[in-house]
Amino acid sequence: MKKLLLIIIVFVTSSSYGQTAEEYFERGISKTNLQDYQGAIADFSKVIELDPNYISAYACRGLSKYKLEDYRGAIADYSKAIQLDPNYSAAYYDRGLSKDDLQDYQGAIEDYSKVI
Repeated sequence: MKKLLLIIIVFVTSSSYGQTAEEYFERGISKTNLQDYQGAIADFSKVIELDPNYISAYACRGLSKYKLEDYRGAIADYSKAIQLDPNYSAAYYDRGLSKDDLQDYQGAIEDYSKVI
């Protein structure tokens, strides 16, 4: 019985440490849908730690930061997504929204113009 319990404990602990970037990403999306933006940011940050080129993780983390009114943080994440994919029009649009909220109207217009 003790061996079985030990095997179960080892299996459960090791499986929780082996999460992939995709699993963290999906969990972050779920937390975003539940409006748990802090939790979503933590999950998207873990995705980025595991895969620094995961473009959607930057965009989604930017959205979560935007929802928490961390517009500068959102802009940084959208900018990284754009750096990784210069044709990512949604990131330009969302970055424009963040700039607009910071009253950087010229910057917002530049981003909106890229979308067009």
